[in-house]
Amino acid sequence: MIRILLADDQALVRAGFRALLEAQDDVEVIGEAADGAQAVALARRADIVLMDIRMPGVDGIEATRRIGADPSLEHVRIVMLTTFDLDEYVFEALRAGASGFLVKDTEPVDLLKAIHVVAAGDALLSPGVTRRLIADYASRPASGPRVRADVLAELTEREREVVALVAHGLTNHEIAESLVISPATAKTHVSRALGKLGARDRAQLVVAAYQSGLVRP
Repeated sequence: MIRILLADDQALVRAGFRALLEAQDDVEVIGEAADGAQAVALARRADIVLMDIRMPGVDGIEATRRIGADPSLEHVRIVMLTTFDLDEYVFEALRAGASGFLVKDTEPVDLLKAIHVVAAGDALLSPGVTRRLIADYASRPASGPRVRADVLAELTEREREVVALVAHGLTNHEIAESLVISPATAKTHVSRALGKLGARDRAQLVVAAYQSGLVRP
């Protein structure tokens, strides 16, 4: 059972998502939050938080940072919700620890697919618009700390190749085809890179790849 927390300041939006999700046999809506502070307080019971970027008080990005900084919430994955697919805060949300983002008018079938993708430990990085947005924002000067190029010294040459392909939005199967290896081997390389770079998921691998200069826009 995938436990979902809905965090959005608009009651109608939460109601719409709840109606869709509660109709699924393998999804449970464990609660609703109208702002980021409530989302952080309720996150412990959730596997995935559907988090609106813009909320009063504590916004979605700050709530994401707080959840990511709490070791007891390590299991929680966050999918940011935005009105526009080129929201200026999306990359900052990924930098803060989100596993991806969705526009609020996403088709129901795509929303459900996204939830299962994130629940399986992957990130919502496949759509071309997401890759372009990440490349754009990763190339800009960051106000916070950036990933140093020397952290890549921890990776083998093959792992650097794999991280670069992840940054271009390739799935494990696509990485396997590109490098002529098995999907299981590709998955192993991704897992090792995650561990060495201290990344929560593929979204943070992408951030690291761009910020360290391994991949350039």
